[in-house]
Amino acid sequence: MKEGVSMLNAKITRRILGSFLLLSLTGLILFGIMLMTYFHDETIQKEEHDLMVQAQVIELTLRQDIYERPGELVSKIDEINAQTGLRVTVIDDNGRVLADSNRDAETMDNHWGRPEVQQALSQPYGSATRYSHTLDQNMLYVAVPIHNGGLSAGIIRTATSLQPIEDAMHHTLMALVGALIVTFIASILLAIWLAHRQLRPIFSIISTARDIMDGDLSSRVNCRTGDEFDILIRTINQLTSRLKEKIDESRIENEKLNLILETMDNGVVLFDENGNITAANRRVRTLLDLHKEDLYHHSIHIFGDTTLSETAMDVMKDGKPRKIQLSLPLQGSIHTFRIYFATFTAANGPAVLAVLHDVSLMEAIRQRQHEFIGNAAHELRTPLTSIRGFAELLSDDDFSDPAVSHHCADVIEKESARMDRLICELLDLAHIDEDDFKKHIALEPVDAGHVLKETARELSPSAALKGQTIAVDISSSSKLSASEDLLGQIIRNLTENAIKYTPEGGHIRLSSSEDDDYIFITIEDDGIGIDAEHLPYIFDRFYRVDKARSRASGGNGIGLSIVKSLVKLFSGKVTVSSTPGEGTTFHLSFPKLQDGT
Repeated sequence: MKEGVSMLNAKITRRILGSFLLLSLTGLILFGIMLMTYFHDETIQKEEHDLMVQAQVIELTLRQDIYERPGELVSKIDEINAQTGLRVTVIDDNGRVLADSNRDAETMDNHWGRPEVQQALSQPYGSATRYSHTLDQNMLYVAVPIHNGGLSAGIIRTATSLQPIEDAMHHTLMALVGALIVTFIASILLAIWLAHRQLRPIFSIISTARDIMDGDLSSRVNCRTGDEFDILIRTINQLTSRLKEKIDESRIENEKLNLILETMDNGVVLFDENGNITAANRRVRTLLDLHKEDLYHHSIHIFGDTTLSETAMDVMKDGKPRKIQLSLPLQGSIHTFRIYFATFTAANGPAVLAVLHDVSLMEAIRQRQHEFIGNAAHELRTPLTSIRGFAELLSDDDFSDPAVSHHCADVIEKESARMDRLICELLDLAHIDEDDFKKHIALEPVDAGHVLKETARELSPSAALKGQTIAVDISSSSKLSASEDLLGQIIRNLTENAIKYTPEGGHIRLSSSEDDDYIFITIEDDGIGIDAEHLPYIFDRFYRVDKARSRASGGNGIGLSIVKSLVKLFSGKVTVSSTPGEGTTFHLSFPKLQDGT
């Protein structure tokens, strides 16, 4: 019902109904006029023909009386009037009324100028219709000439009232108007039915189009008409299907792009022409420590650097891509970015796309490489300088003082050993960093407790020279997957460091324990300890807490780097805790071999 009301209220329905009804009404009115005109003309023509025939009959009847018995004309025509109801008038050839069935001929005007009389003089008969003031009604007059010896001797005119005809026409008109009204109402109903039938597919298409516009791409036009509308409906359904396919493809590609943008390490941010942030990926939000919904309330100035905003403005003006390298204080530290700028046409106007490539790690690696080369060169240069100096001293010595010669030789030997040790450790470190190194290691079940005991046995003499004691506490019986020699090197390096940096009379403790998944090894001393500021860097190559003291003790900053690399090689972890003046503890953890592994 609601659909029907809505359809009737539609403009196209009103136009179709109006056009159909106007055409129907015009046709019916024209048909009625033509029908009434036809009936009227036919009736008048028939009545005129009847009057003519009757006038001719009367002319034949009265022809002799007009000339031989003119006094009997009045009685004759009165008799005719009584029998037929016709008005009969006899007129001479001068237009004078000789007799009239309805009036006194003496009182009547000359009829020579009457239209029907004039027509009858030149034609077989004459006729005219006019209003009779005497009878107060319309009359039809027909006149025929009276011939005597081939000459016109007068006029016989018959007349009859048109009132019966007019009454009949009026009744016919009323009946016709009634029929027209009924037909018009039927036309209205037919027009409504036809409009509903013809417009139903259109409204179905409109309804489906609105659903599609609202995002329901599964909606289809379910209407069949058997005409050209079927082609339109089929085309719309195919268009919707293809549109859905294209939108699905675009959505999938958009999801892929969003996934790539959200998971990529580079930051991607979009600025509009006013510098406001219109889009940004997860990396940018993490760097700025902002939620996604809060990000878009900020502008480019949130990065806190005018160079960034100025470059973006320049790119917006000339449309040329640019690249800059910039350090920004983000997340409590300085990040170095290589930033690429390019123009981008967004839905709401021109924009600038900025891609932030974080090169902080690369810069740090480059700096570490620079420091490594400098430290390596310095570490090699120091013993070489000593060797060269004492060698020159020996070359100029006359060996008159054996003590001096022996001292020079001892220094040369000591510095040569130190340089050899440094080179060997560098080679070991480089060898460990190689990708194929692990492939050539023969992994085997290793008893951590046994390695701790062997290390303590080997290094106890060195510790005894400083009055130190090495205690071993074994609380684990499981084994780990490693190389016994390399695990021994890890423990030995850490224990040697403990001996070096623990004062005389100190204590060193080697222990092992385990839980369900891991074996834990601890090397603990009560030595000088390490300040907290140095702890994050002690595993870096050539990093030394106290360079002068490390060099005096024979340290070169490579041992802990080797330890970290070897521990990682066996899927382990190494951490350190230390308190200055109280000692240092290294904690190692390795996945243990389960029973049956």
